Amino acid sequence: MGCSPEKLRAVPLFSLLDDDELAVLGGQVEIKNFVPRQRIYKMGDDGGHAYVIISGKVRVSIIDDDHQEVVVDEPAQGEFFGFASMLEQTPHQTNAVALEETQCIEVDRHDITVLIERKPHSGMDMLTVLGRQFHASQQLVRNRASRNPNEVIEEDATFGERVADTVAGFGGSWTFIITFLVTLVVYSGINIVLGRSAWDPYPFILLNLFLSMLAALQAPVIMMSQNRQDTKDRLRGELDYDVNLRAESEIQRLSNKLNLLNEKIGDVDDLLREQLKLKQ
Repeated sequence: MGCSPEKLRAVPLFSLLDDDELAVLGGQVEIKNFVPRQRIYKMGDDGGHAYVIISGKVRVSIIDDDHQEVVVDEPAQGEFFGFASMLEQTPHQTNAVALEETQCIEVDRHDITVLIERKPHSGMDMLTVLGRQFHASQQLVRNRASRNPNEVIEEDATFGERVADTVAGFGGSWTFIITFLVTLVVYSGINIVLGRSAWDPYPFILLNLFLSMLAALQAPVIMMSQNRQDTKDRLRGELDYDVNLRAESEIQRLSNKLNLLNEKIGDVDDLLREQLKLKQ
């Protein structure tokens, strides 16, 4: 079934089209409904159709070289997915699954072709919106490639973990050691000078109680901070591995290009030698 112009007007991709253009497009496209966890398409499926979400939410993901699922996008109402494969007429490079009750507009190349043939100016309007989406995708890739592990760790840290890091950092500093040593010396000296009238005479039982309580509280906080440090090291290691993997992939591509270039140079060299022989 077709789609009403009102629904199309609410979609950013078609928001710049006029009433006549929307009427033409609405007569071409179809409405598709998906239930939660229903697969819309999978990697390798025919990319003949793209989708624009009227209501609901979709998860678009890929499987990387480590066989881990990487969420590329989670388009919601008014957003779209699958357009690159539809326009290029290539198989889908991602998986798309409905996260909730979802209603989409299904679009194919023929629909876009009919619209552009009848309303040529609509092509520029849609290209404008697609350009914005392309720039947003570039920014996403740039941010993902240049992630700072310290920023990632700080964003995921809870209030308790930040307190543990602060306490452990202060407890292992010279400021704490010197302050604590001066406090012990002053405390012990005052009680020794006061003699029998001291509130905590030798062997400083009250001081030992305070020290035991401090150690009992400080030990689990330090252990929590150490666990956090292990998490930080593991995350840094994973990010370093990703960087090394990308670097290795780029080196392989450069090596392939160099090998291809050497082959082309060899072909040119053979061609020149043949021409020289012919001239002689």
